Amino acid sequence: MPAQAAGTSQPPSLRELLRSPGYGRLLLVSALVGVPVSLAAFGFVSLEHELQHWVWETLPRELDYARAPWWWPLPALALAGLLLAPVVTRLPGRGGHIPVHGLGGPPTLPVEVPSVVLAALAALPLGAVLGPEAPLMAIGSGLALLTVSAAKRASSPMLAPMLGAAGSTAAIATIFGSPLVAAVMMIEAAGLGGAQLTLLLLPCLLSSGVGALVFTGFGHWTGLSIGALSLPSVPKAQLPDAGDFLWGIPLAVVIALVMVAGQTVGYRFAAFTAQRTAVRTVLCAVLVGACIAGYALATGRSPEEAALSGQATLGALAADPTSWPVGALLALVLFKGLGWGVALGSLRGGPIFPAVLLGAALGVAAGGLPGFGTEAGLAAGIAASGAAVTRLPVTSTVLATALLGSQAADSTPLLIVAAVVASVTAALVHRVAEPSPAAAAPEHAGA
Repeated sequence: MPAQAAGTSQPPSLRELLRSPGYGRLLLVSALVGVPVSLAAFGFVSLEHELQHWVWETLPRELDYARAPWWWPLPALALAGLLLAPVVTRLPGRGGHIPVHGLGGPPTLPVEVPSVVLAALAALPLGAVLGPEAPLMAIGSGLALLTVSAAKRASSPMLAPMLGAAGSTAAIATIFGSPLVAAVMMIEAAGLGGAQLTLLLLPCLLSSGVGALVFTGFGHWTGLSIGALSLPSVPKAQLPDAGDFLWGIPLAVVIALVMVAGQTVGYRFAAFTAQRTAVRTVLCAVLVGACIAGYALATGRSPEEAALSGQATLGALAADPTSWPVGALLALVLFKGLGWGVALGSLRGGPIFPAVLLGAALGVAAGGLPGFGTEAGLAAGIAASGAAVTRLPVTSTVLATALLGSQAADSTPLLIVAAVVASVTAALVHRVAEPSPAAAAPEHAGA
């Protein structure tokens, strides 16, 4: 070919890449990886939910409280900080990456997985305003990389990222309740195209599909809660009209501003905990507890609504949005949003679940505006918040569609517009520089 004669080489075609023996083995390993990853994810999520139930429901009843009292988050989060501090200062992997930095980064190595599990189990059940998605992705990545030796990973630079991505996708598919959401997230986050995109996508689809099948089936077999993000009941949606878009677009802008504000707080606290990490991690955990307690004092409602990932509260809000006063919804956004921002920079977990609840709460609060509606506000809020916090509008639209189920068909145009507007707004207004690696790294001494 002329290009080859001129001294340039054409990249290998997709057919050539797919027929290579190494890629065939990668696909086989990816399919097999989905089984242990999903079982590990099932065990992790089930244990986390059991601990959460005991801390926030069983233990208060055993102490003769009808529900957790307003002050309950203070000792709970203080304990979380005390348990988390040695993990993030002493163990390999430091409990995983700081949540405000997103879900990306290099693959989690097998040696780092124990610290990720310990950090997540120390923080999440005790009320950290974070989700389980980041720890699950790290667990999936670490387990996937166990299938190949360190020498083989070093000799093939692309092997670790692709296999780590497959393991992460298998794990994230379990908690989002859909392999499609996980695969779309990987496509959009990778920023690749052409044959490279297909090469990455195929092992991710295989591992996530197998993982979701095993995860769901194992959950039905054991009868334990599988903890996937879902809405058991949602209000019936109508075809969006001009009023829905008239209010939905500025709502998406407001939600994006709230998400960026929370992330800005997160960056500030990431810099704060970079020095004297152990002591300041405990202080930040107590501050998160104070935010949750503030919500309970201000509203007279259960502090559990503002604590944790927000998955249960999101389900309750979607099932009966009219039972929530606007004042309670705005208080939830204020206090949980502040706690989420602090946790983003100091604790360990995922950023997406609480963000979706915050967006849904703002959407429902705006539902009473003339020409708008609770159903449209909920749909736009879920899509906009996911897009603003991840900068992945396609993934956020697919996630909102999966959550809303059969009600999403009529709302799809509004979901897409809200996700795009929120993603663009967040990208434009986000002016906070991430801390340098040296400043962000926790001290080994931790004191």
